[in-house]
Order: sequence, then C-alpha cells, then structure tokens
Amino acid sequence: MKLNDLVIIGVAAATVVSCAPAKNEYTSFELYPVRSGSLTEMEYAPEATQFTLWAPTADEVRLMLYEAGEGGHAYETVSMERAEEGTWKTKVEKDLKGKFYTFNVKIDGKWQGDTPGINAKAVGVNGKRAAIIDLRETDPEGWAEDKRPPLASPADIIIYEVHHRDFSVHPSSGIEHKGKFLAMTETGTKNPGGMATGIDHLKELGVTHVHILPSYDYASVDETRLDENKYNWGYDPLNYNVPEGSYSIDPYRPEVRIREFKQMVQALHKAGIRVVLDVVYNHTFNTAESNFERTVPGYFYRQRPDGTLADASACGNETASNRPMMRKYMIESVLYWINEYHIDGFRFDLMGIHDIETMNEIRKAASAIDPTIFIYGEGWAASAPQMPEDSLAMKANTYKMPGIAAFSDEMRDALRGPFNNNEQGAFLAGLPGGEESIKFGIAGAVKHPQINNDSVNYSKAPWAGQPTQMISYVSCHDDMCLVDRLKASVPGITPEELVRLDKLAQTAVFTSQGVPFIYAGEEVMRDKKGVHNSYQSPDSINAIDWDRKTLNADAFAYYKGLIQLRRNHPAFRLGDAELVRKHLEFLPVEGTNLVAYRLKDHAGGDTWKDIIVVLNARRESASLSVPEGKYTVVCQNGLVNEKGLATVYGPSLTVAPQSAMIIYQ
Repeated sequence: MKLNDLVIIGVAAATVVSCAPAKNEYTSFELYPVRSGSLTEMEYAPEATQFTLWAPTADEVRLMLYEAGEGGHAYETVSMERAEEGTWKTKVEKDLKGKFYTFNVKIDGKWQGDTPGINAKAVGVNGKRAAIIDLRETDPEGWAEDKRPPLASPADIIIYEVHHRDFSVHPSSGIEHKGKFLAMTETGTKNPGGMATGIDHLKELGVTHVHILPSYDYASVDETRLDENKYNWGYDPLNYNVPEGSYSIDPYRPEVRIREFKQMVQALHKAGIRVVLDVVYNHTFNTAESNFERTVPGYFYRQRPDGTLADASACGNETASNRPMMRKYMIESVLYWINEYHIDGFRFDLMGIHDIETMNEIRKAASAIDPTIFIYGEGWAASAPQMPEDSLAMKANTYKMPGIAAFSDEMRDALRGPFNNNEQGAFLAGLPGGEESIKFGIAGAVKHPQINNDSVNYSKAPWAGQPTQMISYVSCHDDMCLVDRLKASVPGITPEELVRLDKLAQTAVFTSQGVPFIYAGEEVMRDKKGVHNSYQSPDSINAIDWDRKTLNADAFAYYKGLIQLRRNHPAFRLGDAELVRKHLEFLPVEGTNLVAYRLKDHAGGDTWKDIIVVLNARRESASLSVPEGKYTVVCQNGLVNEKGLATVYGPSLTVAPQSAMIIYQ
C-alpha cells in the first residue's frame, strides 16, 4: 500500500463529517445499537425478498427497485419500517430475481444518496446498485465437492503474490482470458518458447499459495469502458463482498463475476494451490459518497479530536475497527469469503490501522471453520492511527496475535536497501551493516540467543512469538521489483551480477524460518522498467513478459530448486520458536557481507544431519570455518541440485562471490 496509491477524494469531505449525535438519540458512537445475528441486507426467495438495513440514526429509509444495474429510474420505491437494534425492514412479496436495488437514508431532513448498502453480495456494472440473485445458481459444477488442498503447518506455506492483469495480459502468456479471473483456470498454456505459463507454471514452480491482489469490487476502473485497459492494483474499496467486475468477461451480469471467481478458486485448488485474498478494510475509496457514510454517517470511520476525519491510510480516511459494528462487519466479511468463495487466507492491507482485538477475533472466527486458513498483513500504517499504539495490530505487537503473521521489512531492507530510497543499496550491494537484520529474518523474527537486537535495523526486540508469524520477502507489488531495485542500487551492475544477486537474495528468503513470499514474475526476472509505484501504470510496465521464462530459464530453475529444497527438508521450516533456538546456530565469520548458519542435529526430523547455509554478498570469494567432516554441496555458483553438485570437506569452506552455498552431512 502506497501513500499516493489513490486519488484522495475523502480529504475534502473531512470538514463536513461531524461527530454530532442524531437528534439527541445517541451522544456517542459507543451508544449506537449493535445488530445481532447476520448483517445480511437482502434475503431472496421466489415468493418474497426481505430487506434489512442497519441505519440507527435515520429518520426515514427508502428502498428503490430497478430493472437494470445502471441507467433508468426506479420502477418502484418502497418505504422501510423502523425495527429493532437500529435496523429498518421491508418485505417485497413477489419474485425479484434479476432486479436491482439501492437504499436511500434520510437524516435530519437530508437524503444521503443512493447506496447498494454496506453488505451487497452481488452488484451491477460499476457497483452502484445491488443485484437480486440466487447465489446457488453461481456455483460452478462440482463446487460443493471443492476442497482446499491439504496443509500440515503454516511453516509449509510458500506465497506467490500476483495481479490478475500482470499474470496473463502479455501476448507471450498464451492465455485466452487475458487479465481475467478465468486466466487462472486455463491449463496447457505456453510461451512462444514452449514453456509452461499460467496455472501450469505455478504448479511447476511449486508454490503453495497464490495471493491475489485486491479482487473485491473496487472503484478506480470503469467497468463500462474496459476497452481503455485502465490499470489499478485495486486498493480502493467500493463493495467489500463482491468480486471485481473488470476481471470478469461480463461485468453487466452480476452472476458472471461470482461464478468466474469461484471457477478460479476451484481450478487453483485442483492444482494443489490455495488462494489468499488481499483485503483492504482499513479505508474506503472515498468518504462522503461511500456506502458506509451514506448509511450511518461518521460511525465507520475514526475522527480526530476536532471531529475531522482521521487519515492513517493516507487515502482520506481510516476505518474504526474498534467500533462494534465495524468489527462485526470485518469478521462477517472474512467468513463470507471463506464460506461462499472457499478462500484459504487473507492478507490485510495496512493491518496496523486495525486494533489487536479485532484481528484476534477474525483469527478465532476463521479457525473455527479451518485453523489452516492463513492470515497475515502489513504491520504498519501510513501515519499514526487514532488509537494507542499498544492496542493496534502493528508489527511490534505481532506476538500478541497468535496465528497472525506480519511482513518483515527488517530482512527486506537489510538485503536490498531502504524502502524510501530506491538508489540506496545494502547487503546485496556489498554494503556492511545489514548482517544482524538478515539473521533476525533467517530466525523468523523470534527471540534467538545469537542475535544482537541492538544492531537490527528497525526492531530492537523480536516481535514474533513463532517463526510462522514472519513473512520473509525481498520485494512485492508495492515497490520496485527485485531486478529494478538491484539495477538502481548497485552502481554499474553487469547482467551476470544481476542474476547472481537476484539468486542470492531469494536464497535468504527461501531458507528463512519465516514464511517465504515472492512477487509474481520474479522467478523469470521480470522488471517494471524502474517504476516503483506502478499502481496505475499501463500493461507495458506491469505485465509479466513470459518470454523471460525462456531467456532466464537458469534463474527459474534456481527458484524452483530452492522451493523444492524447502518443501523436501523440514529443517528450513521448523515452525516452532523453541526448535529454531535449538537447531539454528549462526556460524562465526570474519568481516562483513557474509552470513552463515547451521541447521544441526536432524532439525525438524530432517534426513540430513547438519545443513550449512552461507550467503556471500562480497565481490570476492569468502572463506570461513565449518565443523570438520565430509559435506555434499546442493547449492553453489547459482545452481541448485538436491542430488548433489560436489563434495567438500571441513574445517574450511570457500564460497564464490555474490552467491549462496548450501551443504549438508
């Protein structure tokens, strides 16, 4: 998430949003009634449809019925009746399937404007009107039998972060449904060189989880003008519980996007891959016109002491997860994606804006369905939220949120340089000082007796209770990709150096005790032509050129080999802090830009007794002492082969420049 990701529409509205109670009914947001049961707003049956809207400060609420998802006027307006717990209700006793609806709420004599409600499950084009459909009719064949692939431990997870357009839109992808949900259902697709692309590529690579960038209905792409190929990452929420229309082959028909999303999940599950949804509950695209604000003004957002909108998201507003109905909304939304769409995990954007209690409640609710559902997020905010820091889901508080992980910018920036300066290098550029922060990441951000936390870049104390609470990565969508970063931060880098350092960086990621995470296309050495914040750059910047898989077959083989090594050897994914402290031992080295460690005594029940990993970022060979004995080399000079590349003998070891070495006994 970037400070300048979105057009900041909500800021202008900050002065008009007031904390004033409605007609003295409620003197504070804390006193608003909480709706019990489900927050469903529309329950369809052929004989009658029930509508329920939570709008406790309303004087009057109208339901408008439409023939189409856009254009034309309401063919019927129905007055809703005030009911219990701040709700308004009405029942329309006819078959409304195929119709569309909005609500309009009147407060203090002013109509707030049409909204599909806060909880629409189906919408028309561009998400302005909710749709009345039978959700069971959107289930693809065999959906009831769809099962999430097995997962023994969160330590086994390998995440691949992808944007739908990036993945399939390039002509070299060989994919028919370019930029669509259905792109991830196509098998047998190849690049011009005959190498697998699409879902077959993911299977070949060996990842366990595909993290799809925001795929709920977002605001910045006009679904009626898809021929313009407007691009956005999607961190601008409109309707939280409906798939995005621009990724569908027909955004005008509400059932199509829902079915296609399910087909995508089903296809990935059949391929043995789980699906993570990127969720952005921390802010909305705009404020005054948002579904939240048009329903219950002020309630769903935090305010500063002067009554203006708080803005820890730097997108114009910050939501109030600590208020009971927002918390309930978030929990119910997550459960809806799990139950209706079979989603296997969630990545929370700017998770540090949410409070710890809400995140723990979400974890608890997800675990009640399936404890293997993975939850992680960005453990920070764009600026300080309107809550005490010790109550927020910040990275430093991760240990207070068991079963929830956070991204480690310590390891990321120690490897490649700080987020806020693209030209500044670090370990990979041959600059000293990042070694302790890399060790912090190798250990999975847990307490380890050999790590001097005073020398770690951002965290002077471990923040993960378990290593599976740390996401290990070197780049993601929201930044320069690794190839661009290396070009920008290593002066005079040669093509050969670029490949060596790229491989070295990912060796640290894939041998870390944290959960490894890569940005789609890194494995074929994608670039984004140097663009750091490509959230609305064209396909020419963002698309993965699948010809690169042929050109960089060597890099792809290395990534694939590292993933296979990790999946085959439990020593690299111990999943338990005590086991990490017991089996992970950092080896002494002379000088800087060298990190070495041993996984000893059949760590995690591994068949290999001792494994040594060395990361050498120097431009010359490095020597170090290792325990005596005969070792088999499985990674050396940019090659990975589990069956063995060579034999070496301790007590001394020499590692080639700008490369990693992995040996075992």
